[in-house]
Amino acid sequence: MTTTRIEHDSMGELAVPADALYTAQTQRAINNFPVSGTPMPVAFISALILAKSAAATANTQLGLIDKAMGDAIVNAADSLLEDPNFISHFPVDVYQTGSGTSSNMNANEVLSTLASKASGLTINPNDHINYGQSSNDIIPSTIHISAAIEMHFSLLPALHYLSTAIRNKAASVDNCIKTGRTHLMDAMPVRLSQSLGAWATQIEDNIRHLEALLPSLLQLAQGGTAVGTGINAHPDFSHEFCAALSKQTGLAFTPSEDFFARIASQDTAVAVSGQLKTTAVSIMKIANDLRWMNSGPLAGLGEIELEALQPGSSIMPGKVNPVIPESAAMVAAQVIGNDTAITIAGQSGNFELNVMLPLVANNLLSSINLLTNTARLLADKAISSFVVNEDKLNEALARNPILVTALNPIIGYANAANIAKQAYKERRPVIDVAVEHTDLSREALEELLDPAKLTYGGL
Repeated sequence: MTTTRIEHDSMGELAVPADALYTAQTQRAINNFPVSGTPMPVAFISALILAKSAAATANTQLGLIDKAMGDAIVNAADSLLEDPNFISHFPVDVYQTGSGTSSNMNANEVLSTLASKASGLTINPNDHINYGQSSNDIIPSTIHISAAIEMHFSLLPALHYLSTAIRNKAASVDNCIKTGRTHLMDAMPVRLSQSLGAWATQIEDNIRHLEALLPSLLQLAQGGTAVGTGINAHPDFSHEFCAALSKQTGLAFTPSEDFFARIASQDTAVAVSGQLKTTAVSIMKIANDLRWMNSGPLAGLGEIELEALQPGSSIMPGKVNPVIPESAAMVAAQVIGNDTAITIAGQSGNFELNVMLPLVANNLLSSINLLTNTARLLADKAISSFVVNEDKLNEALARNPILVTALNPIIGYANAANIAKQAYKERRPVIDVAVEHTDLSREALEELLDPAKLTYGGL
């Protein structure tokens, strides 16, 4: 049996594991919310600890807590973040009280225990660690802090990496001409580099849109305390807090111009999630194009060969599947699902407080993490490493009757359509049929129907 100790809070006594760094309020949350078995994300807890450190620094600078006490809290936060297993001290379930008060008190209690032990001072979770704060401003602030850190230092670099990989691959396959497809049907030819360039532009558009949202994430609710009025917080606390946090992270955090809005709503998180969803849609498009181009290799398109990473079947020997694009497509589906939940959660800002904050934090950080990892996997194990099957591309091009579109200005749409239909029916190269049904020489037709020249458009 687990050895316990007795702790006290405003509701009375409670047994807590003897070696736990947290105390009664965390234990009550553990008892009350055996829902998913999933604790809050590591990125969120890390940001919450950083926020508690910044708060201690701010309160020390303002003369609201003793310097020795403030230093002890900061040192406790530093030592906690240096512990590779620190997340084990934060077991509160994601599906807890909607304000995230349980996670806030979890952090307060753990830091109180560590700071008190290290300094020999009596450092109280509520009176000292939580000084000048409410769960109602620290948790919304932590959502912004954690999302900003993960976006700036992880997701955006990963998307830049993916875009660069696509651009580099496009340059290396610029000489490859393939049959374009609309409605999954044969269309005019395109350079493989043009198809890849479109993917890169999609990713770069997403980068720009995410970067445009970063300034909103850097605006924090901290200082509004319970309902936005700033009760029990020093008038300069929010500015000192943001200054300390900016120094810790290298990001330019500022107090929000309207604490009421930042506490009552999660509109910024909803907007960021919406852009993450758009990024996921782009990833899904790229993943599905890769799967189609790789399909076969004999009975499908077989235009490219993705890197063989693992056996594809437990029963069919020699089968290899497009596992990275499949993984990416599942990630995209999950991010889209996360966004739907965040959208619903964003509507739960009843009067002065949104009450689905832990869900918003969990899903937002999950989406950022999934897209970060997937962007790098796609870059390294799908796009950079695929091989073009040029023989298959050329074979399809030679038999593509849609090339006759280039003759429209010369022989008219109706005549061109008849040539295309006959070429399809007889499964003959369109140039052979065109020689029979136009006054143009084969040399002239070869010039007009050259797939490489057709990729540049024009007349």
